[in-house]
Amino acid sequence: MNYREIYKEWLNNEYIDEDTKKELESIKNNESEIEDRFYKELEFGTAGLRGKIGAGTNRMNIYNISKVTQGLANYITKKGEDYVKRGVAIAFDCRHFSKEFAKAAALVLAANGIKTYLFEDLRPTPELSFTVRRLNTAAGIVVTASHNPREYNGYKVYSEDGAQILTHVAAGITEEISKVYDLSKVKKIEEEKALDLGLLKILGKDIDDEYIGKVKGLSLREDIDKDIQIVYTPLNGTGSVPVQRVLKERGFKNITVVPEQKDPDPDFTTVGYPNPEDTRAFKYSEELGKKVGAELLIATDPDCDRLAIEVRNKDGEYVPFNGNQTGVILINYIIEGMKEKGILPKNPAIVKSIVTGDLGKAIAKDYGVETFEALTGFKNICGLIPELIRQDKQFIFGYEESIGYVTGTFVRDKDGVSSAMLLCEAAAYYKSIGKTLLDVLNEVYEKYGYYREKQISLVLEGIEGKKRIERMMSFYRNNFPQEINAVKLERYIDYDRRIEYKVESGHKMPCRIPKSNVLRFFLEDESWYAVRPSGTEPKIKIYIYTKGKTAKEAEEKISTMESLILEKLNSVK
Repeated sequence: MNYREIYKEWLNNEYIDEDTKKELESIKNNESEIEDRFYKELEFGTAGLRGKIGAGTNRMNIYNISKVTQGLANYITKKGEDYVKRGVAIAFDCRHFSKEFAKAAALVLAANGIKTYLFEDLRPTPELSFTVRRLNTAAGIVVTASHNPREYNGYKVYSEDGAQILTHVAAGITEEISKVYDLSKVKKIEEEKALDLGLLKILGKDIDDEYIGKVKGLSLREDIDKDIQIVYTPLNGTGSVPVQRVLKERGFKNITVVPEQKDPDPDFTTVGYPNPEDTRAFKYSEELGKKVGAELLIATDPDCDRLAIEVRNKDGEYVPFNGNQTGVILINYIIEGMKEKGILPKNPAIVKSIVTGDLGKAIAKDYGVETFEALTGFKNICGLIPELIRQDKQFIFGYEESIGYVTGTFVRDKDGVSSAMLLCEAAAYYKSIGKTLLDVLNEVYEKYGYYREKQISLVLEGIEGKKRIERMMSFYRNNFPQEINAVKLERYIDYDRRIEYKVESGHKMPCRIPKSNVLRFFLEDESWYAVRPSGTEPKIKIYIYTKGKTAKEAEEKISTMESLILEKLNSVK
């Protein structure tokens, strides 16, 4: 059927409620809107579902949530009675309809005889990952769109190890979803009946206490002076309660929370785009920081898995740290602290994404810590942990440039709660020896070289945008520069073909990292860059990394590389 026929089918479907039908009637004369809502089904993949809230097959709504959950239920049921009994844990964030979507998913699972553990209220995403492991459930679900604008929501599925599902699991679930070809195939049960039958259990304080206890257990210097002024903003999301709690219980007394952004707000009225990676999200924090004399500003995104910081300089201004720089601070502090306490394990390892910078790797190497690489996304970073265990490696830290970090293994996803605690602890420790985090970062540059980075996103929305992104990737795969500013290309990796190419010799080597539509190019001066389409947003992303003897040299290299790469990509219409 074409999009018009599917639109009409929804209007006449007995399973669709009247409010949804009224919403669809309101767009009957808007052909482009009808097409965008119905030209495809919202795709389920390793990132689960993510899209704009609304009626339609290409939107986030109760019907798509229920259909996908029925597919997940069928997948779990086929794995056997043990998996059915172990059940599924579900958490949700502060977005519009998050609670309703989470409850709908819980009741579909319960209707299939699968025990479901649903949090009583919003919780941070990392706590869901912890809960899957703690309760030994067969899977987990988080209803969140992370840092996307208010119009969006999402649905992420976790495997039994607490990490987001990998490609082969997503493929198995997708196959089952495809069999749920109409809404009559979705099983239903009333909430009261699910509770009475023990198929639905509400989670609360007990799990919170255990999770916070584990986070506090990551502390490396418990007895340091914590007299440091910190401003924190949860950006109206789920981080407010757990982050304030863990910092208070760790003895930090000078924590000021941005009042306008303290409480949940699904419209993100004060920030619009609630992404702490965007320095505009720090506007309220900076204003408050100057009033209270804050030395460190911390922001977590709405589901509190990602975190960003700004540090006050000698002129009283706040300097934003990007994800690579914050990761470097954490690596330096954690490894240094573990070594000082004598708890750095045998065969320690960190994992970073393939589009994350190499400075953290250089620091780790200096301490005898091995670095492994994975595809973007913590499903891949934490997905490497079982393989590291088989190799007798001890995972201590994972991170990626998009402000995501995890320490230890009790959470198998990025964790803004534990990262906030460790960064506050690091700032307090370095202050006690007369340094700011900015001082520490500059010392690292002086020791290892001036690493610089820049990420560029070309936003191309809608059907035409998606097609243009595909054309761009196809073109660049065969038309990339052989040199930039007289520096030759040394090698490149096409992760889609899983081949690494040596330019001078023409030699080809297999790439161990799984297949993905990513291109990565390495120049002879240690500069490199990568190009890939986003897996969750309508963007093509470019990551540029350089290293120089001075900051100016490294930054000039970035400027030259950016111009040439964008010229090539923008030539594709």
